[in-house]
Amino acid sequence: MVAGHEATSAEDFVALALGIDRELFTGTPNESPMDREARMDAASAILAELYEDDPAAWRYARELLRTAPVPLRRPAPRPRTRVVRSAVA
Repeated sequence: MVAGHEATSAEDFVALALGIDRELFTGTPNESPMDREARMDAASAILAELYEDDPAAWRYARELLRTAPVPLRRPAPRPRTRVVRSAVA
């Protein structure tokens, strides 16, 4: 038990002990693109703070991102296509 929460697995215990929300770094299968973008922005900011403040938690969170079952990388921006309209005379 960590801070009043019961861990059901070793991973849960580590997440509770380090204070890391696993879903923030692993994602959820049905999240919308907008939700994923917001989550990834938050995860990036938290990773930057962890890097400075808590190297052990940073390594754990980084590993969660690396092994997440949900694709977490932002899709590459699509090249913009230009619509050419012909002038009608």
